[in-house]
Amino acid sequence: MGTITRDSVRGRRIPAELTGVDPSLLYRKVLLRLLPMLLIVYIIAYIDRSNVGFAKLGFMRDLHFSDTVFGIGAGVFYAGYMIFEIPSNLMLARIGFRKTLLRIMLLWALCSGLLAVMTGPNTYYFARFLLGASEAGLFPGVLLYLTYWVPVSRRTRFTAAFMAAIPMSGVLGAPLSGFIMQNMEGLYGLSGWQWMFLIEGVPALLFAIVVFFAMKDRPASAPWLSPAERELIERDLEADRTRSKTGDHESFLDVLRTPRFYLLVGMGVALLASTSNVSFWLPTIIQRSGVNNVWTIGLMGMAPYVVGVIAQQLVARNSDIRNERRWHAAVCAATSAVGWCALPLVLNSPTLSLVALTVTAGGTYATMGPFWSMPSLYLSKQAAAGGIALISTLAGVGGLISPILIGWLNEYTKTLAAGQYFIAALLIIGAATVVAMGPHEKNVIK
Repeated sequence: MGTITRDSVRGRRIPAELTGVDPSLLYRKVLLRLLPMLLIVYIIAYIDRSNVGFAKLGFMRDLHFSDTVFGIGAGVFYAGYMIFEIPSNLMLARIGFRKTLLRIMLLWALCSGLLAVMTGPNTYYFARFLLGASEAGLFPGVLLYLTYWVPVSRRTRFTAAFMAAIPMSGVLGAPLSGFIMQNMEGLYGLSGWQWMFLIEGVPALLFAIVVFFAMKDRPASAPWLSPAERELIERDLEADRTRSKTGDHESFLDVLRTPRFYLLVGMGVALLASTSNVSFWLPTIIQRSGVNNVWTIGLMGMAPYVVGVIAQQLVARNSDIRNERRWHAAVCAATSAVGWCALPLVLNSPTLSLVALTVTAGGTYATMGPFWSMPSLYLSKQAAAGGIALISTLAGVGGLISPILIGWLNEYTKTLAAGQYFIAALLIIGAATVVAMGPHEKNVIK
């Protein structure tokens, strides 16, 4: 007997094939409704998280910070993020995505502005910690939110489309930050980096209200879906739940008892370390190659992010077509490692440094779609809310420790090379861990 849906007029259940709902068109419709808002939110978030890499070119001079101080402040963001990430995601499951997103965006907008008034290392650390705490739960919250709307078979492309916000934030944020710092230096007595923090914090404040009223928590409350479309989405999600019943966990704590969970964490650590350090150090790498104009650095910095967007979407599409995640993630991570290893060899050439940065960024961002689709394949519905957040939280160790370590290595060795080799090693280890997971069809966590 065919799949059934509910007739909205008479309340009777009828075969899905008779409703006239095309699944491909339906999920394209969902994509076009959800993704623009989610993209804008995460673009704003990532600009506010990573613009410290551009501000560094100004406040290092004004506030006399060392690379170690910069690295601590860059990394401490993830301390706040890690502490509050799981509570935020568990709260999302209780109160819904819209209310959670409103709270996150209003708080991070205010904390971003605090960085404009920092006066020394302690205020720098404090503002970055608060920024991380306020943004906690955004990324795993979106991953969880997508599980309410999109079945596993289509989720990699949705995830990659959302994660395109990370390289897109560089495409938009790099020239914007460079322009503000270059052209607003000294205006009304404020440094260019202070204007940058103030201006780039405003969009989150404004857009928080927009998304609260425009987005819906679940398909059941979406007026732009017909009853037959809602039924089809629920059918697909129920089919996913049925297929995963053999891997259901009695409790969230069961996740912590399986080695495969920690293999996911291993790649998460490497991926977040690479992602965060591309943003934090890209302007410095370009500057040290011989480019001194901040506006020019911003324009050059667009290239790695543009390639990252393209690579990310192509890899995600191929991953969905082939229904394969591990090798896509592993090969892309290894490609990024090659880029990191090449950077010390071309440090005095702006052109070759940009090429190496492009390989590094392209490989890093292309890894995201396949990898971040894996947790929902290996975690049951019962463990998904906390499990995805816990993977993201533990992965935050990469974002917390690596900028601090790299800052110290830069200061101690007087070169960026040691830190770049360190990230490359992390990526190779991460690639090995996802390969060790085994095919998800046969190795759902039990």
